[in-house]
Amino acid sequence: MTIKIAVGSQNPVKCAAVETILRQVYPDAEFVAVAVPSGVSEQPWGDDETRLGAENRARAVLAATNADLGVGLEGGVKDSPAGVMTCAWCVIVDATGWLGYGGGLNMLLPPSVVTYMRQGGELGPAMDALSGDHNTKQKQGAIGVLTKGLSSRQRAYAQLVALAAAPFVSRRFYERDTSF
Repeated sequence: MTIKIAVGSQNPVKCAAVETILRQVYPDAEFVAVAVPSGVSEQPWGDDETRLGAENRARAVLAATNADLGVGLEGGVKDSPAGVMTCAWCVIVDATGWLGYGGGLNMLLPPSVVTYMRQGGELGPAMDALSGDHNTKQKQGAIGVLTKGLSSRQRAYAQLVALAAAPFVSRRFYERDTSF
């Protein structure tokens, strides 16, 4: 039986990140991409809102497609003692409600980007203006622009997918009480 994995976005960066990782676990999987709402603001602020957006996407795409796994990815920003940083979350859910979470991707943002965002702007358009490129969030993302290609949004998101997959690939460790 072929497993069906649904991604709660049609952003090619998010879809490629999911397939890059989950194809290793499910080599014969069928991947589908469906744009679903995050249920959070267009520019999530803070880990809690960003994580909720990813979980909402995962649950919505699972319901919309009757897939075996629903995957949601959400990028946001957060305040930290060092300044405003990027953050992102991946949530994977199956039909039983079993969940996996992966989060992180904290990178300091430049002051001009922070000023723009505090005035109501979003990270994607800010990065487009900063880089002179168009639609960077569907390409290298802020990570690629600010690291000058040392990393990219896709590579970073792939790591989040791998982290969120842990309860699925190592389920026995999550299902039982392992006393040490």
